[in-house]
Amino acid sequence: MNNRNTSVKINKRLIGIDQPPFIIAEMSGNHNQSLDRALAIVDAAAECGCDALKIQTYTADTLTIDSRRKDFLVKDKNSLWDGYSLYELYQKAYTPWEWHKDIFKRCRQAGLICFSTPFDETAVDFLEELKVPAYKIASFENAHIPLLKKVAKTGKPIILSTGMIPYDDLKYSVRVLRENGAKDIILLKCTSSYPSIPKEAHLMTIPDMRKKFKCVIGLSDHTSGTGVAIASIALGARVIEKHFTLARSDGGVDAAFSLEPLEMKELIVSAQKAFCALGQIQYGPTRHEKSSLRFRRSIYAVQDIQAGEQFTKENISIIRPGYGLEPKHFYAILGCKALVHIKRGTAITTKQVHL
Repeated sequence: MNNRNTSVKINKRLIGIDQPPFIIAEMSGNHNQSLDRALAIVDAAAECGCDALKIQTYTADTLTIDSRRKDFLVKDKNSLWDGYSLYELYQKAYTPWEWHKDIFKRCRQAGLICFSTPFDETAVDFLEELKVPAYKIASFENAHIPLLKKVAKTGKPIILSTGMIPYDDLKYSVRVLRENGAKDIILLKCTSSYPSIPKEAHLMTIPDMRKKFKCVIGLSDHTSGTGVAIASIALGARVIEKHFTLARSDGGVDAAFSLEPLEMKELIVSAQKAFCALGQIQYGPTRHEKSSLRFRRSIYAVQDIQAGEQFTKENISIIRPGYGLEPKHFYAILGCKALVHIKRGTAITTKQVHL
């Protein structure tokens, strides 16, 4: 695995450890079954400065059956979807396939990369007709081997969310992708609860995934706010996916944990700052710190010292500013004789003493 690619190109955008974070706005069901709203979300994502917009391609019938038997009901008081049947939830959340072409077109016009998450093989066939540049595999589908094989055989970049999947199963899923033609794979650390809490983000997994899988790593973040996403950048995440809406007050299946436009702008600005701040290994003063060196301590005469007089703890001291010899020379100077007359307040340099 040492020869795996550690950068991925989607359209003309290079994604990798030495590249700025790639920010994906996830529309999901926040269009609230309005194409006009969906297109407005595209425009807002572009205005915020996102790199990409992602939608989902499925129907309720490709995911489940219409049943209210107990197996098909969401029963979780902590869930946003408590009381729904799976079929009802997916009917409410899905993006009509006839909208896809308009959404893709608007993204191109706005300068956004647009791609989708297929949930079955028919969705892949449909998306291939639309010439998607990449595919996203959802956490709930990351062990769906027929789907993985189908997507891998397109040869396009694949972004795989890793929520819930044990390490050995993830290793198997990645192997399936690679054995079926996938060369460019991005893994997203993900916690598949909605919303999720920072304590369960376990971002330390990110550098471990990068080491073990030798590929680009990112974060699919379902926490509220931007703090977890920003923290992930310091650990090597170079793709950030966040659900996005025009306003949480408008409601929608994912609205509660989605970012609004001002928050998305904040995320993008902060992500760029976080990436820029990583820099490189640096000891000693930076270019802008050099002017501050004068405020460090150095060795100064604090009494008048005659030529030939010994330096003592009484006539020299380590004080600010920093124009004299560095403090590390203090004990080496003690007992030495001054080469010249030195007035109080003079920086001690090699002109006044032999070290």
